[in-house]
Amino acid sequence: MTLLYADPEVATALDAATTVDAMRAALLAAHEGRLVAPPRAAAPLNGGRLVLTAGHLVGEWYGFRSYDTFGHPQSEQLVVLHDARTGVIRAVAVGEELGSRRTGGLGGVAVDALARPDAVTVGVIGSGRQAWTQVWAAAAVRPLREVVVHSRSAARRDVFAARVRAELGVSARAVANPDSAVAGRDIVVLATTSPTPVLCAADLSPGTHVNAVGFKQRDRSEFGTDLLDAADLLVTDSPAQAADYTPAMLAATPPYTGRLRDLGGILAGAVPGRTSADQISVFCSTGLAGTEVFLLDTLTRLGAAAR
Repeated sequence: MTLLYADPEVATALDAATTVDAMRAALLAAHEGRLVAPPRAAAPLNGGRLVLTAGHLVGEWYGFRSYDTFGHPQSEQLVVLHDARTGVIRAVAVGEELGSRRTGGLGGVAVDALARPDAVTVGVIGSGRQAWTQVWAAAAVRPLREVVVHSRSAARRDVFAARVRAELGVSARAVANPDSAVAGRDIVVLATTSPTPVLCAADLSPGTHVNAVGFKQRDRSEFGTDLLDAADLLVTDSPAQAADYTPAMLAATPPYTGRLRDLGGILAGAVPGRTSADQISVFCSTGLAGTEVFLLDTLTRLGAAAR
């Protein structure tokens, strides 16, 4: 029987700790070659694109996620999970929640692997769904003490801070300027739709870890090369996808490409991570292909265990 999940079922079943654990397992599987995850493919259409990411956990499952760039207000993503032994569709997820939690979970793994062990404060630029899941996942791997948020909308940043207090039990406040959000913070989250930099690297303190979730390409990026220059440790979840961006991802172009490390390799101990407390680390999230399907498989296993 094919299982169908919508956003409410996903939100109820997948907590932050479970999601982070699943994404850690996915990154290790990709590093070991057990998760086959080619860069995304896109079909140009009239007025937008249909984008496909696919993955295969060898011997267990294969599947894909599809989404579009038409900008419709009710546009939804589709994630499909096939059994690798029979080809049967085991589960389908429709909506935005699975993808958002996947991205948050990858960010949580990055925080756990790269941020200082004593990191307890978060500065956020952005107040949307992606910004929320980054903080939600960070709270699962660090005992957060305070979250400070800035976004262009005063109302949205106030709502975001109130949600952090209500749902995560963490002190949170909104501020009017981006520099006030990031200065002195242990962890910084960039999760905007801005095509121009929203962060000045000079505002970061030594030892800060940055999760960059939004645009990061040469022609549109929420951060500038000053952040890459300041980074002692530059990491991504998929070097192959980083190299496949068109236009190019800033961190995958000279002189940075030779410094870009694989998060899965760091988790496996094959690549060095943070080596001192004062290093600035930057995680450029690409959304490793196959991880939405990996998370859908986790969701179906949780359901099977509960039955």
